[in-house]
Amino acid sequence: MKRILTLATLLLTSGLALAQAYPSKPIKIVVPFTAGSATDIMARVVGEKLSASWGQPVVVENKPGAGGTLGSAFVAKSEPDGYTLLVVSTGHVVNPVLYPGLSYDTVNDFAGVTPLASLPNVLVVPANSPLKSVADLVAAAKAKPGVMNYASAGKGSATHVNAEKFRNVTGIDITHIPFKGTPETITETIAGRVDFMFTPVLASIPNIRANKMRALAVSTAQRSSALPDVPTVAEAGVPGFAFDFWIGLLAPAKTPREVVNKLNQEVNKALNQPDVKERMAKLGGEPMPMTPARFDAFIREENASLGAVMKNAK
Repeated sequence: MKRILTLATLLLTSGLALAQAYPSKPIKIVVPFTAGSATDIMARVVGEKLSASWGQPVVVENKPGAGGTLGSAFVAKSEPDGYTLLVVSTGHVVNPVLYPGLSYDTVNDFAGVTPLASLPNVLVVPANSPLKSVADLVAAAKAKPGVMNYASAGKGSATHVNAEKFRNVTGIDITHIPFKGTPETITETIAGRVDFMFTPVLASIPNIRANKMRALAVSTAQRSSALPDVPTVAEAGVPGFAFDFWIGLLAPAKTPREVVNKLNQEVNKALNQPDVKERMAKLGGEPMPMTPARFDAFIREENASLGAVMKNAK
């Protein structure tokens, strides 16, 4: 018994020492989407704050492709020491459905650190589109099944999941056109080469305000503070519809718990700083604080519920 207690004490002491020493070198945050996406923007905001607080460089590296699975696979196989992290969005939890045979386990190969934000998606069309409302869009899609198309930031991305939930609820037949990231979808929508898309308010609001795109509705149950005059999808004629786009920070699964907890505390401290809160509020972001254990549970719940939505996705 004495030997067991001694071993337990040594393990606890070494864990605390590790957490106290962390970080002692640069940290890499991998974003599995292109630069300029909402996920990328949030990663850079947090990275800047962590770097300033800890006095260590925090480098954001974009590894886009395959709905975020390329970057996720890279982090899953990285050394679990807290120096390689991953920022993902809602689409992360449905990738097992869309990409059978992934080289990693979406739930078990990562440790949840904390959500970074809950952000409303906004349903947008080109500025010169004849569609003025959600009702117009649904009617047009039903009048010509399979003709209308929508853009997403990639197969399995949150923008794809949001549109598929909308398709399921409204019963419309539309064509999915995936791109590598949000910036491309915005470019294609502005140019009128796609009919509509659900895109993060964070990434699209400058073009909405510049009248390059028209906002028809926001995806969340409540209106966005950044677009208070834009109705929710439910208010616009699809009762009960709601979709929350979240962004969160993950670490490889075997990262020491003391390091995960330290990251959680430091990131949430950064998110509570007035300048970060002000920036998020202007762009429609809402805080979503969770402990690492609760975030792990949340990811399991999302994996089950949204995975069911995507089983018949296009």
